[in-house]
Amino acid sequence: MTARSPLALTGTAAALLLGLTACAGGGAASGPSDAGSASPASGSSAASGTEQAGAGDSDSKVTLYSGRDENLVQPVLDQFTEETGIEVEVRYDKTAAMAAQLIEEGDSSPADVFLAQDAGALGATAKEGVLSEMDEETLEAVPEQYRDDEGRWVGLTGRVRVLAYNEDKVKQEDLPESVSELTEDEWKGRVGIAPTNASFQTFVTALRAVEGEDEAREWLAGMAENDPQIREKNGEILSDVDAGTIDVGLINHYYLYEVAKEKGVAPEDMRASLHFFDDGDLGSLANVSGIGLVGEQEDADAQKLVDYLLSQEGQQYFVEETFEYPMIEGVEPPAGLPALDELEAPDVDLNDLDDLQSSVQLIQESGLL
Repeated sequence: MTARSPLALTGTAAALLLGLTACAGGGAASGPSDAGSASPASGSSAASGTEQAGAGDSDSKVTLYSGRDENLVQPVLDQFTEETGIEVEVRYDKTAAMAAQLIEEGDSSPADVFLAQDAGALGATAKEGVLSEMDEETLEAVPEQYRDDEGRWVGLTGRVRVLAYNEDKVKQEDLPESVSELTEDEWKGRVGIAPTNASFQTFVTALRAVEGEDEAREWLAGMAENDPQIREKNGEILSDVDAGTIDVGLINHYYLYEVAKEKGVAPEDMRASLHFFDDGDLGSLANVSGIGLVGEQEDADAQKLVDYLLSQEGQQYFVEETFEYPMIEGVEPPAGLPALDELEAPDVDLNDLDDLQSSVQLIQESGLL
């Protein structure tokens, strides 16, 4: 990795943490994109994927910095260790905190792998020279639109922005055709949003990238003036929509399945349903959780972990446990969801979503934070 001066690095890490902490912190207690506690844990993982050449002999250990929840990822890491004998030491925290720590540590970081909840955080760390280029076989396993254009990270799971709505409160024919319509008087006081959550802030980043700063600022101002129902977490929005406390809410798709699982009911038995925006509307932004290798690798152990998480077994785990979209061919999406390539998702380059700090600033200026 490129060397950086301690002073400059500290400033960059502090700025990144300031810009990202709110977005990652919003989901700490529910849903697959949430981060868990900051305590280290030992774990493992399942199948070994394709053998990769390493720079040296294996020490059968991998250090993973995870911005995803311990309850979510530890079981799959334990499977990996059981099958390969490679021990995984995990440091869990918010994605923002993990990204800032990686940048702060620079070349001295003990991390081998970074697992993040969104493409923006991966892009921000890659831009600082923290992540190393991945091998071609790993990159080619993931569709081009869901990986870094310089090969420094790949998507592990896909998630789509949706509008959750209460079937008793809103008729299907009355649903908005575009996320931009939610600033209109018709939706005053009826829309749930989570401004401190990563998925909302990444959506704003996409809005800035596609429509420009002025359009993003105008949409945020319109939302703020329309008396939105502010919640900390996407899961809270979905629960309130299902209960009829909120008519509609902007969330990621998998929260419907998460809350249904918690309630012990089938998703179709919920009063909340999902509305996917059509015609490439930004309201249906497709994003990823993803993974990257940190610095120079002493052996192939970290690569084997990446291989497993992108294997059929690893991908099936995420489909069944988190209801997210798989990234590789041959694994079906969660039942009841359209395939990613069937969605009319907006044409957004995930590599353009690395400036979350500016998005946080715009949201703050709007009064939503």
